[in-house]
Amino acid sequence: MEIIPKQIARSANHTLTIDWADGTQTSYPFVDLRAACPCALCVDEWTREKRVQKNMINPSIDIKDIKIVGHYAIQIIWSDGHNTGIYTFKLLKGLAAQSSS
Repeated sequence: MEIIPKQIARSANHTLTIDWADGTQTSYPFVDLRAACPCALCVDEWTREKRVQKNMINPSIDIKDIKIVGHYAIQIIWSDGHNTGIYTFKLLKGLAAQSSS
């Protein structure tokens, strides 16, 4: 099954909410989403060890911009200047599943 967002919205409480085509809705606190960045600056490419931990992120982190990447992902431009992470829709659905379990 293809994972497709219908709507992506930022809220005032520092949360990103996605309404999915399958009828589900997921919400992600900005600090959790920033900590989950999968880019090579945040995750070691060889060991997969996380280089950025949640406690290293300013709790007031904000999203400056969101860009759609093809038909499969978003790129988030963060207020801390970080902008290299590509969050696939599959990754985002997986993060939501992890937080609900």
